[in-house]
Amino acid sequence: MALWQSRRTWYYIGLVATATVVLTLTYNYGMSAWEGRPQPLYRSLEIVFQSFTTTGYGEDSPWQSPQMNLLVIGIQLTGIGLILTAVDVFAVPWLQTALAPSPPERVSGLEDHVVVCEYTSRVEVFVAELESRDREYVIVEPDLDVATELHEEDYRVVHGDPESVQVLERAGIGTATAVVADAADDTNASIVLSAREANPDVRVVTLIEDRELAEYHWIAGADEVLSPRQLVGESLAAQVPTAVTPVVDEGVEIVDDVELVELSVEPGSELCERAVGEARLRDRFGVDVIGAWFDGEFQSPIDPDATIDARTRLLVAGEPGQIEALREEASSTIQQLAPQRVLIAGYGDSGTAAANAFADQGTEVTVLDLEEKDGVDVVGDARDPDVLSEAGLENASAIIVTTGDDTTAIFTTLIAWDQNPDLEIIVRATEPENVQKLYRAGADYVQSLATVSGRMMASTVLEDEEVLAFGQQIEVTRLPVDGLAGRTLVEADVRAKTGCTVLAVERGGETITEFDPDSFRLESDDHVVLAGTDESVAEFERQYA
Repeated sequence: MALWQSRRTWYYIGLVATATVVLTLTYNYGMSAWEGRPQPLYRSLEIVFQSFTTTGYGEDSPWQSPQMNLLVIGIQLTGIGLILTAVDVFAVPWLQTALAPSPPERVSGLEDHVVVCEYTSRVEVFVAELESRDREYVIVEPDLDVATELHEEDYRVVHGDPESVQVLERAGIGTATAVVADAADDTNASIVLSAREANPDVRVVTLIEDRELAEYHWIAGADEVLSPRQLVGESLAAQVPTAVTPVVDEGVEIVDDVELVELSVEPGSELCERAVGEARLRDRFGVDVIGAWFDGEFQSPIDPDATIDARTRLLVAGEPGQIEALREEASSTIQQLAPQRVLIAGYGDSGTAAANAFADQGTEVTVLDLEEKDGVDVVGDARDPDVLSEAGLENASAIIVTTGDDTTAIFTTLIAWDQNPDLEIIVRATEPENVQKLYRAGADYVQSLATVSGRMMASTVLEDEEVLAFGQQIEVTRLPVDGLAGRTLVEADVRAKTGCTVLAVERGGETITEFDPDSFRLESDDHVVLAGTDESVAEFERQYA
């Protein structure tokens, strides 16, 4: 915004005008009443401006009366104050603008990079995946302030409209391997058309908020149209144990006979309220315990003295039969497995996908949403305790919260936990930084939309399926061994230093899952399949990649 348009500028102009009028009239009165030298008003105005600009007083000085001398001193001080204020209003903003680093409007010399259109929390996760794999990228950001901030934080960014063919060309789309569009749904369709015009051979991936608009992205020419909200909704529904869906989540298949799963521990089960060391999970079941979530905090490796309770979620790898045996011990022998009712708060894409997941399971589902539409049973605000009561919260076994923003989700979680402490509370977080808030509010399981979206983009864009799982709380990825070559996992102390667990080693087209970590030495051409949180995977890459 120009200086003359700013509110501070108009305040300053008003201050100068008011001070000028008041001091001119007072000075003119003083020259007549106190000095006995009446003069025209314009002459008094000139004297005031001479004082403001520190150019002198001419023939009016000296003044004989003490009143006029005090008045002149006041005029001088007012002038100094106005000058200092003008520096703050005009000079400082100008200097800040002039000296601030400007984001570039083009890049050069890049090949096989990814052009990312607009910066969001989802893109932040995606860019972190690209950086961790040493893949080049350029962010095209239309907002100057955002682009400047990204430039200052050393992101490779181009300022401009991603719908413009010229801007995409300045971002190097001619030599790019892919374009990822994460703006508004209609904007993304326009970006696809521009990308196709600029480079017909580039791969174009878009994200959508409204699944009904996916068709138009395909028509525009998108190669992949991703709907992370639907995936998150299905993932959240999978966390609710029912008569036909066990408490163990759908696993990530590592090889044909080994999979990685997150497993809930139910109240009243054989595992509940036992120490990890006492449970001896590896000895008794043969599974590899990667880590566990304790009140939303992931711990890997697990402290043997840590107690497994009803809010604990185990992350284990093993053969299906081994995991099934562990699942039976983690299941309650007292409570019924099927909840009588599941309440879904928020009926967007995620809420709809969650409701559809229960369609053939015989589970009673009540849907709550702010708007009246097909599929909604109760219309109202999920933050209203009376509305939640009307939806049957007290009699529900689980609630899935997929409201429009995290603030609403946090408050809904607080109310739900207060009204029904035995309730299973499963929540979608829009922003990663709010995940821990939701756990502290009482959530039993939280899935970050931004994290899932970023991994989903990485899995789609990166080659060789380097990101193997994106609908989980953990990341499963395939990486070259690099700095681990010639060492064993024990020598490198990978798990203690990074929090990651190596699940398998790929060597010469073969996937090895059975190996002795004390003696099995990694070779330079090997790849490892590892599991961990986003932070632990990033730490692995910092230390060994």
